[in-house]
Amino acid sequence: MKNTLSIVIPCYNEEPVIKETLCQIETLVNDIKNEFSLNTEVILVNDGSTDRTFEILLESVKKFPFLRIVNFARNFGHQIAVTAGMDASHGDAVVLMDADLQDPPQVVLQMIKKWKDEHYDVVYATRTRRPGETIFKKVSAQLFYRTLNSLSDTPIPLDTGDFRLMSRRVVEVLNASPEKDRFIRGMVSWAGFKQVSLPYQRSERFAGETHYPLKKMLALAFTGIMSFSTKPLRLASLLGFCASLFAFVGLFYALSIKLFTDTWISGWTSLILAILFLGGVQLLCIGILGEYVGRIYMNSKDRPLYLVEGFYGYDNKGPHFSRSPVGLEDVRN
Repeated sequence: MKNTLSIVIPCYNEEPVIKETLCQIETLVNDIKNEFSLNTEVILVNDGSTDRTFEILLESVKKFPFLRIVNFARNFGHQIAVTAGMDASHGDAVVLMDADLQDPPQVVLQMIKKWKDEHYDVVYATRTRRPGETIFKKVSAQLFYRTLNSLSDTPIPLDTGDFRLMSRRVVEVLNASPEKDRFIRGMVSWAGFKQVSLPYQRSERFAGETHYPLKKMLALAFTGIMSFSTKPLRLASLLGFCASLFAFVGLFYALSIKLFTDTWISGWTSLILAILFLGGVQLLCIGILGEYVGRIYMNSKDRPLYLVEGFYGYDNKGPHFSRSPVGLEDVRN
């Protein structure tokens, strides 16, 4: 029986927008109740905000009975905050969305309809327009999704972020995955089940600034590629083969000149270029290997994914977690 829904919203320095977000979420919760008769919980994960986001959330818990807060001990990043929200959820389906209102809350109603009526396990929102974003960000986003999809061993939908609805069985698969470098949209594609795209027009950010500058975008891109592809390792092997072939051809050419002519290849330029070329190939290959080894090292330490300062809006027992985060005993109403 599909009668409960969890909405997970990670929050990081969302003071300019969070009040408006909560107002629109309240409208959404009422619409869900009236149209689908679902009981909804909204889990807001405060990812170590340094502004008044947490204070505003604490005030809102008293006003909105459907609100739940998971407060991190420090900033752990967007993908980990989403993971914590899924860990704390107990709905028959879980919706992931951001707090900046670029993901229109009313699109969730269309997701629920496909989940309930057409029995899809995953309904992912695909962006058809991205108003309010710079040309550079639009072009880089298109390049990122297409590069990732071409390199990934698992097909990942184009122009699709984390805004989506997932059934409980998909959420349980993700919660059971122990990996530290999490790329949620890739993990959902890897999980499989019955999935469908829901096209939508993304809205402009209501207020504030984006929390995904170029540096974080590149980090997320590397995480996606390294987590779902071994092709960079094959690239290292291919570069090594090409460098060896190039060196062999050069050696053959040098010996031919020496044996069949009265001249010999001289000069420092060709020697320096060869050294720089081979050195660059070696450093690139070592760098690729280092990225994979570093991720293996981080996973081998087996530290918890996140640390929780407290839970707010729950009863005295607190949320039921799939994994046991440090700080679970600190439950506050």
